[in-house]
Amino acid sequence: MSQGSVQTVEMLRAAGEPTRLRILSLLAAEELSVLELCRILDQSQPRVSRHLKLLAEAGLVQRFPDGAWVFYRLSGAETARRLVDVLLDLTDDGDPVLRRDGDRLAAVQAERTNEATAYFARNAEQWDKIRTLYASESQVEAAIERAAGQGALGQLVDLGAGTGRMLTLLGTRAERAIGLDLSQQMLNIARVNVSEAGLAGCELRHGDIFATGLPGGCADLVTVHQVLHYLSDPAAAVAEAARLVAPGGRLLIIDFAPHGLEFLRSQHQHRRLGLSDDEVLLWLDAAGLEGEVSETLPTADGQGLTIKIWAGSRPANTNRSAA
Repeated sequence: MSQGSVQTVEMLRAAGEPTRLRILSLLAAEELSVLELCRILDQSQPRVSRHLKLLAEAGLVQRFPDGAWVFYRLSGAETARRLVDVLLDLTDDGDPVLRRDGDRLAAVQAERTNEATAYFARNAEQWDKIRTLYASESQVEAAIERAAGQGALGQLVDLGAGTGRMLTLLGTRAERAIGLDLSQQMLNIARVNVSEAGLAGCELRHGDIFATGLPGGCADLVTVHQVLHYLSDPAAAVAEAARLVAPGGRLLIIDFAPHGLEFLRSQHQHRRLGLSDDEVLLWLDAAGLEGEVSETLPTADGQGLTIKIWAGSRPANTNRSAA
């Protein structure tokens, strides 16, 4: 047998067990931590970890540690994804075990959302102050302006707008600006800040970064500022943000470099302890943008968190659907 055939047999062998098929079904929805999988499957951590190890060895899932947590996602390899898609297509949508897993996954997602919503509600008025604990805002904002380039903008879109700082920083250069956020408390503060900045052409909407509802290729500049480390599926958020970038346009991602400050999970609802250059550039490439590391901004004493700015550009000669 060829090496490819042997690999396929190993994948089938790994997937051909009820719990492991359940795991693949869950990871098809989003990346999950080991503890979340244990809760959904109602199985012990050693048992779930054993199943995950076999799936990873077969090339069906990818393991990535993030501080003290370990997350798993479906493999990005084409053969593996095709095989998983076929297997899941063959499963019975009405299977009571899979339906129960889906309900438990929804409960985990809802709990996550409720915790994040409560956190943002508690901290909305102090949000800008909290950010200053991590880096010099003036230094970061100067770097963002450099990364955004010079000249006027047609439309600016800020995803996860928070208090509206990206809109007030860059909005004076835009003919139109849209800010989306899921937190009504944040949007209320953003509306005040945008009004005080005199940005009459700025619209603030309650919206989801994963499904913005905006037309493809609508924006000259899209910003995602300090958002991805909160998300369960940052790659999907990058894909949606990239979809909005017009030919000749640019996407800026501003977030933390990898770090080990676990208290940011428990006290500030961070899901990811920073993002690596490799994964962000991979997401940008998969979304059809030309990615680069635009800026690296450590703290003055080198002891705090490092801010990274990644930029993704869409070539001006690219045809882009408005879907």
